[in-house]
Amino acid sequence: MSLDIFLTNNLTNKKEKFIPKDKNNVRMYVCGPTVYDDPHIGNARPLIVFDILFKILKKEYPNVTYVRNITDVDDKIIKSSRENNISILDLTKKITESFKEDCIYLNCEKPNHEPKATEHISEMKEMISELIKKGFAYENNMHVYFEVKKFKDYGQLSNKKLDELVAGSRIEVSDNKKNPEDFVLWKPSEADEPSWDSPWGKGRPGWHLECSAMSKKYLGKEFDIHGGGVDLLFPHHENEIAQSRCANDSKVFANYWLHNAFITMSNEKMAKSQGNILKIKDFRNIKSGQVLRLALMSAHYRQPLDWNDKLLEDSENTINKWYNIYLNIEKKPKISDEILKPLLDDLNTPGFITNLHKLYEKASKGSDEDKRIFISACHFVGLLNESKEDWLKFKKSKVSISESEILFKINQRNKARINKNYDEADKIRNDLLDKGVLIEDKDGKTVWKFK
Repeated sequence: MSLDIFLTNNLTNKKEKFIPKDKNNVRMYVCGPTVYDDPHIGNARPLIVFDILFKILKKEYPNVTYVRNITDVDDKIIKSSRENNISILDLTKKITESFKEDCIYLNCEKPNHEPKATEHISEMKEMISELIKKGFAYENNMHVYFEVKKFKDYGQLSNKKLDELVAGSRIEVSDNKKNPEDFVLWKPSEADEPSWDSPWGKGRPGWHLECSAMSKKYLGKEFDIHGGGVDLLFPHHENEIAQSRCANDSKVFANYWLHNAFITMSNEKMAKSQGNILKIKDFRNIKSGQVLRLALMSAHYRQPLDWNDKLLEDSENTINKWYNIYLNIEKKPKISDEILKPLLDDLNTPGFITNLHKLYEKASKGSDEDKRIFISACHFVGLLNESKEDWLKFKKSKVSISESEILFKINQRNKARINKNYDEADKIRNDLLDKGVLIEDKDGKTVWKFK
């Protein structure tokens, strides 16, 4: 018997039981990266959130289609290309590869489809033509705009009226528009910008259009779940709904809308404009991807997550502890419904981590079967995915001191303690800790391990 999954749907502002349109074909679309710069930790959060949702859906349903797009034509890309004196093609290729390496590093499963915007221009032009034909869009001076007032449900996702939305947002000012709130579907390109031929002149699509065109191609006119960061809720997702429903004559676009909250540093949103960016790739050689993955799971996806050194340290200590009872398992035991229960309740990852701690405590005192259940539960959310040998090997590679030096330092510390020179003993302990080595005094002996 399948288990009930509950999700907070931003379209209704309620937690609802998930009921797919077709239980034999569950469909999910998530907004992916704009490949103008290396992804940062804030970009990693939706990767983890929707990867876990993908795993839950696959457990409960026989066929799940997960689509995550790559935006490879955009104003930010053009600006970055100019600033870094690199061609747009080389830039987008480089950042796309970096993004894919980040996904592997964070142990995220590949979506079923990862379409690029530039490979779907014909689908976008087709949708624009349909919107013009049906009277929802208009052309002016080689631009095409969606006329927002023609869509009566505009603002339903953000739960605001049109005048409130326009007043509280940055909107493009243009003499080409009929109304300030109208958004661009097609615009002319400058000489050094990417461009495609169209009935409205040589140009390129507006950003909002690509997700509507690609979701339709891979998931159909109506599908189950649409996800992304909370910063995309308005105007991006609001505009997607408007243009998709009008072009497709649909009463709905996606039935469930999920948005993850921001990652903050010192309670400020992590963003390039804030100057507080931490790139995922900069962690690859100093921290295991598992540590970042656990850290990103530590808060509920709808709540802000403050990123700091203590969060990483606590996450690394937890993974270290869990590896103490690691076993290689080929056949994974079934995870009970009770263990999974928090994840089924609106992706409550902190609740699931609490269950993992309970399973660890039981396994550390119990049988190999208890250990297998614990490890299987970790595997379900993408943790303990490396062997213990690989985990220790990675940790050892980060230690900036040889084993003989460690033993020499311990001997020096023991002598300092005998001579009651406790300040010197503490200094040696802290020096070793800085180099990635933790020492402990047990039963009259000093033992060490990699931090």
